[in-house]
Amino acid sequence: MRLGLALGYWGRGPASDHVALAREAERLGYDSVWTAESWGSDAFTPLTWIAARTTRIELGTAVAQMAARSPTTTAMHALTLDHLSGGRMMLGLGLSGPQVVEGWYGRPFPASPLTATREYVDVVRQVLRREAPVTLDGRFHPLPYPGADGTGLGKPLKPITHPLRADLPVLLGAEGPKNVAQTTRIADGWLPLYWSPNRPEAYGVSPAGLCEVHGGSGTHHFRVAPMARVKVCADVAEGLLPVKAMLGFYIGGMGHAARNFHADLMARMGYEEEARRIQRLFLEGRRQEAVLAVPDAFADEISLVGPRERIAERLELWRKGPVTDLLALAPDPHTLRVLAELNA
Repeated sequence: MRLGLALGYWGRGPASDHVALAREAERLGYDSVWTAESWGSDAFTPLTWIAARTTRIELGTAVAQMAARSPTTTAMHALTLDHLSGGRMMLGLGLSGPQVVEGWYGRPFPASPLTATREYVDVVRQVLRREAPVTLDGRFHPLPYPGADGTGLGKPLKPITHPLRADLPVLLGAEGPKNVAQTTRIADGWLPLYWSPNRPEAYGVSPAGLCEVHGGSGTHHFRVAPMARVKVCADVAEGLLPVKAMLGFYIGGMGHAARNFHADLMARMGYEEEARRIQRLFLEGRRQEAVLAVPDAFADEISLVGPRERIAERLELWRKGPVTDLLALAPDPHTLRVLAELNA
């Protein structure tokens, strides 16, 4: 199992320690570093900043939101950074949800998310292969634009810049069983948001099936790369508080009460009553109560928190399953070092 460093996205301002953490992760032998975006900092700019200050570590977006950019724009970002980093780029994509897509990006959330995702990946791969001008007779991402409100002058194009790698890895953040199943067919890897080594069935795929999948580009073994909070500390309950805060926000606030993919996933993982209570409290403005309502047991099973010995014991569960890359949300150099030592 490889190790990655997940830096997430910025809060109120730039995170001053991200470059130092990425450099330390590279020194410790971590395989990858990942950045994200929500509705603040973007995923590609910090990753480029890190690329300029590292030499070996792979660079991934976990995740870049599809609604933020047309698929050709996203492919341009990926091929550019791949060149600048010497072939270290991995493109992680996610659809997000209606609240963000419509509320922040001002676009309609696709009526068929699976089709929209499939078309998006198709266009990205066409750009990276550069075999012919990019065209797609698609419902959500047609090229050239066929709409009656256009000029009708659109011309199929292929990128001026020759991509460094036609098989640049494309990974997808997917939560629903149908979305996960499609991911195994069209992508080079899967970025689960929450992963419990005890409940792989919640995603609708078997561990054995994931181990047998090969990448959508045909040249990469399929990556299963979940993010998990990792923290070496004496007090497990205290170490879980940031996990509960994250879960309270995602389950309570990252989606509408009637359509929240994160809450639905928690429910499938055996915590339906708790998920709906967290949603209710958060939407009522009782955010601290929503965080406290997150069960310690749920926060614990998707994390690696506690003394070194406890993390070492629980890490074995992650190794035994289909996980190929553990992306550690680890905020301090000591935790990064301990995890590297335990995984050696």
